[in-house]
Order: sequence, then structure tokens, then C-alpha cells
Amino acid sequence: MNKIEKITVFGGVGKDGQKEKVDRFDLCVGDIISIVGPTGCGKTTLINDIELFANQNTPSGRRVLINDEPIDEDFSFDPSKHPIALISQHTNFLSDLPVGEFLEIHAKVRGGRDIEKIIAETIEFANQLTGEPIIRTTSMTELSGGQTRSLLIADAVIIGNSPIILLDEIENAGIHRTKALELLKGYDKIFVFVTHDPRIALLSDLRIVMKNGAMQKIIYTNLEEKNAAIELKLIDDIMLELRNNIRKGEIISEQPFKMLINELA
Repeated sequence: MNKIEKITVFGGVGKDGQKEKVDRFDLCVGDIISIVGPTGCGKTTLINDIELFANQNTPSGRRVLINDEPIDEDFSFDPSKHPIALISQHTNFLSDLPVGEFLEIHAKVRGGRDIEKIIAETIEFANQLTGEPIIRTTSMTELSGGQTRSLLIADAVIIGNSPIILLDEIENAGIHRTKALELLKGYDKIFVFVTHDPRIALLSDLRIVMKNGAMQKIIYTNLEEKNAAIELKLIDDIMLELRNNIRKGEIISEQPFKMLINELA
């Protein structure tokens, strides 16, 4: 398959067996989208359908095309060709390897060159997302949830070089989500977020609203919503500063808190 430029998802049916209201949507390289809706509405099922290249062979009956074509079978089974990386909420599958060795194995599987440089770049990327730095010799199973998710995101972007990256509720991982969005926008890929976070949703190009296992509608982010996201950053920055101060063992009092709000405003 040539370079991936577009992914198309054709709607199927919801939990009640009724046809989805969204008949199809297209995503192009450079797009950032969000999938939103209440818990249990089918958000994760939708990204699983994308990750599996559904071809009316999953319970939803959806169909996925890449560059307007069905997916070649070797893309699904050859890890060096698979174009999609799914960063799941569940990371207990990881083996008890040092971080450096884990990344080295993946880099070799992907046929990477200058592996030492790639590993260093991956760890540097990950450490911009997590509060506690990741050390190369640390065991994968000793990493916190936030460190693990940060490393897997960096691994998918740099080592996997996956053109399509699916991220399931990264706001629950304790990573710096604003920094993550800024970094990811610098890469020529398609990013799909499953999220409850309003800032991630409003900084996306569009969001797909889910209910009862079905795609209900697509909302394209307008200028007013993008401005609202800028205001939300103030709240994010305040919470991040407070979290860091509490972690350092500092006492939070009302007056400095008000001063902090005024400084960030």
C-alpha cells in the first residue's frame, strides 16, 4: 500500500440494531479528532473497529478503508507494516524488561536504523509528558501509569512511526495532556482521541458524538470553541501548578492561590 493519506469509516449499527446516524466520516493526515460521549456509549468499540480494520465482521457492522481501499491482510499481521497504533488504558500486558531493552526490541522489529539515537529521542519525548522522568534502566513494570502511557505514546510516534494513532482516555493517565497535544501536532499523522476532557475535545478538528453504541453526529470545531479551549488552558495551568506544589510538600493557602490565578490570567 502507498503512503496513507486518508482513512474512511462507514457506519454500521448501534446496540439496538438501528442504523447509525453518521453514515461515514473521512480523516486525512494531519487531522486530530475526538470521540466523545458518556461511559459505556461505545467510544472504545469505535476505535477498536478502526484498529482491527473492521470489514462488517465486528458486532457494529462497520467498515474501514485506507486510501479508499480495503486493507491488505499483511498489514494486519506484519508488525513492521501495521499502520495503526492503539494506546490503550490497559498496560498490564507489558513484559518485565528495562525500558531501553523494550524500546530496542521494538526498534529492531520495525527495522529502525541508528537505534541508540531513536531510543534516546523516544525517552526524551516521553519525559516531556510525564512529571517523573523515565530512566532507561528502569523495568517497564516499575513505571507508573502516567510514565507507561507517556512512553507508549512516544514509542508509537517515533519508533513505530505509525501514521494513525488511537489514544484511549489519556487524560486519566496523569500525563501533561496540553503538552501532548502540542507535541503531536508537529507530526504528520492522524490522531484519534477517546476522551472525556473538554480541552482535548475542543482542540480537535472535529468530534464524533457517541450514544448507545452508535455514532450520533459529527461536530466540527468552530472559532468560538477554539477560543474557549484557550480559556480552559488557564484552568489546566492552575491545576498543574497546584498539583506540583502539593507533590513537593508545600502548604497551599488562599492568598497565594489567588495570586497564582491573577498571574496566570
